[in-house]
Amino acid sequence: MDVFSIGILYIGSALLLLLSGIPIAFALGGVAVAFMFLFMPPSNIQIIAETLYSELHNFTLLAIPLFILMGSAVGKTRASVDLYEAMHRWFSRLPGGLGVANVAGCSIFAAMCGSSPATCAAIGGMGIPEMRKRGYPAGLASGLIAAGGTLGILIPPSVTLIIYGIIVEQSIGQLFLAGVIPGFLLAFFFAVWVVFASVWNKRRVLAVLGAHRAKELFGDERFTWRERLETLPRLLPFFALIVFVMVALYGGFATPSEVAAVGAFGALALVVILYRAYKWENIKGILSGTARESCMIMMIITMAFLFTYVMSYLHISQSATEWLVGLHMSKWAYLFWVNILLLVLGCFLPPVAIILMVTPVIMPGIIAHGFDPIWFGILMTINMEMGLITPPVGLNLFVINGIAPDIHFREIMRGVMPFIAIMALYIVLLAMFPYIVMWLPQRLYGS
Repeated sequence: MDVFSIGILYIGSALLLLLSGIPIAFALGGVAVAFMFLFMPPSNIQIIAETLYSELHNFTLLAIPLFILMGSAVGKTRASVDLYEAMHRWFSRLPGGLGVANVAGCSIFAAMCGSSPATCAAIGGMGIPEMRKRGYPAGLASGLIAAGGTLGILIPPSVTLIIYGIIVEQSIGQLFLAGVIPGFLLAFFFAVWVVFASVWNKRRVLAVLGAHRAKELFGDERFTWRERLETLPRLLPFFALIVFVMVALYGGFATPSEVAAVGAFGALALVVILYRAYKWENIKGILSGTARESCMIMMIITMAFLFTYVMSYLHISQSATEWLVGLHMSKWAYLFWVNILLLVLGCFLPPVAIILMVTPVIMPGIIAHGFDPIWFGILMTINMEMGLITPPVGLNLFVINGIAPDIHFREIMRGVMPFIAIMALYIVLLAMFPYIVMWLPQRLYGS
């Protein structure tokens, strides 16, 4: 059997198992072990454990469970509630202010936890009922939370960017820096759409129901400066922690793993001191949530390493790379089709699986066409953000469906479509103006 046939069978088997609902780690690992038995010498099978250990023996990987612990400490306590309430008070005077507050809450929570589903669940559980109570359409309320939750894999610290950096051997610090401006700029574009959609919806309701009924529905909630400022004592320590983590990482004072350890310890200390979360049930909830998510991600990474090892040994990735480069497409045509591939895969697979499976194949072509791997990592992440809210397997869509089961799935889909369009146009913008991504890394790292 030639390499092409083996490659089609290998990738096809993995995709079939992934789409069947089998856990990602078992799907990737099962296919890899099966092909080792069929096409590789027995000596390679005997060293599977050693191969996996050597791949996981990477100090940078320690940052993943530590950043998850940092986010879990916030998400499993009243800190997330206070964060949401503070954003609501500060943006209440803005048209569509509650929706903007939810986008802002997603952005800040994403900067603390680095997980899209966690951001989506934490902010959506509070935000969706409040928005619907104040007249926001179900589609807009659910769509903005689903899209805002995706910011968790772009705004640093991001588990996705850590994994990408390890795979392509790029600086985690530079990747985090590269994600700062694009992440918050994307959140700004989301907020602009929310303001526009909210104003349009309010005018439509006003025309149908009349001024008095519309005022009853939307309310006129206002907060004094005193009420706004009283939210700061609980929030400022968390903002200070984020600033400290960023300065330590980007200033070169510590490695990502060391910074993650400080961030996790700081977040735990803050929730214990500010929220009295020192009882066993509080600590158990934080640690068990961290353990579950960390074990899941590390198992996926472990099996994906084995998957890519077998793919490389059988010359599948090398042959695919040679074929892609040999197509003699222009650099922009190559980038376009790579993004189409990522978007299609994002409809079925989670970001971690896409990075670990696809990056070794497409990255040589990206570099050969002169694209910066740091810049491409941000574009790839935004593309995978789209996948998180694109059916049939958009993870955030199911998170929203779980926390707001009374909203029909069709309504959720209608709500996320404008945000998908914004992300697609945003990728075009960053392709035309790569300096938006590279300005911070170049300023601080001089690269």
